[in-house]
Amino acid sequence: MTDSAPTLAQEFESALDWWSAAGVDSDFTDDATAWLLEKLEQEGSSGQSKATAGVAASEGISDSKSAEPARAQPARLNLLGDSPPETLSEFREFWLTAPGLDPIGPRGRVSPRGDANAKLMVLAVEPEEGDRDRLFTGPQGQLLARMLNAMGLTEDEVYFASALPRPTPMADTASIAAAGMDAITAHHIKLAAPKSVLALGGNILPLIGHELPKDPSSLREINLVNPPTPLLVSEGLDSLMTMPRLKARFWRRWIEWSAKR
Repeated sequence: MTDSAPTLAQEFESALDWWSAAGVDSDFTDDATAWLLEKLEQEGSSGQSKATAGVAASEGISDSKSAEPARAQPARLNLLGDSPPETLSEFREFWLTAPGLDPIGPRGRVSPRGDANAKLMVLAVEPEEGDRDRLFTGPQGQLLARMLNAMGLTEDEVYFASALPRPTPMADTASIAAAGMDAITAHHIKLAAPKSVLALGGNILPLIGHELPKDPSSLREINLVNPPTPLLVSEGLDSLMTMPRLKARFWRRWIEWSAKR
């Protein structure tokens, strides 16, 4: 005798349980609502007339917004050296001891963890504040653990890494990448060889060799490794913790992305 198919109510209850485990308890939408449109149009008409008059009155005066001087690019360094690490074990030793990876030096760096060829590589910009010998040990790590559980992944199936070796608040990732750190990340991904990469952080893209696009969700793979690796870019765990709307958006994008792999 075979088990009967689940009822619609049972399927609905199961779906609710899954979203609850994923940490989403509200519904959000990204569609804009023009509830100020009429007022803005009225003010815009008035403002346009005033702006036109202002331009006429200031004839001969240049734009008040002067062009910003081009930012000097940092000198690019060969941070990997002449003998780059050839295994993950060698890379972790390099990560913890190489003198040029950050201005502070080796002390206080946090090592990546996991095995090569993992189903998923979780790559954050930096370790969580308070991490010492292990990545993601605080509240962000607890959120990540719940997320992985909802994804159906165990920790043994995930490779955990950061693009910077220590917590670096307000990191200028574009400058850090231009100085050679993007090559470190690319080499790290190559050695880890994950089946896919989840990159966390609104400013992480320069560190994985991409310019910052208007829509990070348009990026679907990392081209710096061969073959290209499927990629999903999301806001950092800190943002997901404090903004439920971003958490709901992440899960919609994860489901869509996972279905296409």
